[in-house]
Amino acid sequence: MPAVVAGNVETSQHVTNALFGAMGALANAQGTMNNLTFGNARYQYYETICSGSPAGRMNDGRSFDGTSGVHTHMTNSRLTDPEILELRFPVLLEDFHIRQGSGGAGNRSGGDGTRRTIRFLEKMECAILSSHRSRPPRGLAGGGDGEPGRTEVRRRDGRVEVLAACDQTVLEPGEAVIVTTPTSGGLGVR
Repeated sequence: MPAVVAGNVETSQHVTNALFGAMGALANAQGTMNNLTFGNARYQYYETICSGSPAGRMNDGRSFDGTSGVHTHMTNSRLTDPEILELRFPVLLEDFHIRQGSGGAGNRSGGDGTRRTIRFLEKMECAILSSHRSRPPRGLAGGGDGEPGRTEVRRRDGRVEVLAACDQTVLEPGEAVIVTTPTSGGLGVR
C-alpha cells in the first residue's frame, strides 16, 4: 500500500465527500480541515478551521440546507476561545466571521464558510495544510458548487501574499495570516 500524507486530516475528507456524493446524500463539504500551525522556540499552536456543512437529502427524500460555520466529517474539534488564544500566545485574533452567502446555491444551499485573521506579535513560523484552493467543493443534483478557499499573508508593508494549499512562511511582528475556508456545495432538487 502506498504511503499517504495527511490521510487522517485531508484524504479522509475527500473519501467522505466521494462516498456521500455517490450515494446522492450530500453535496461536498469543504473537503479540508484547513490545518494551520504556527510557532517559534517558545510557542507552538495547531488548529483546524471550520466552514459549513453541505446541503443534502435524507432516505425519505426530504432535503435540507447546510449549516454555516461548523466542522464536518473528520473535523470534530473546537477552536480555542479568542480570549484564551490571545492570553496564551503572542497573537491577536483580528477577525473571525461567517462569510454570508458563500455556500453553494440551489433549492437547498450549502452552509457558509468562514474567514479568520490572526496577527502575530512575535516572529513565528506558520504553515497551512489544506485542500480546495484551486477547485471548489461540488454541488449535488444540479446544485451549485461552493467556493475555493484561500490562505494569505498580510505583510507589514501592506503587500498580500497568497500561499499555496500546502505551504509555509515566516511572519514578523505585525504581520497576519488570513484563512478563507472553502465552502460546501448546494443541492439542486428537493
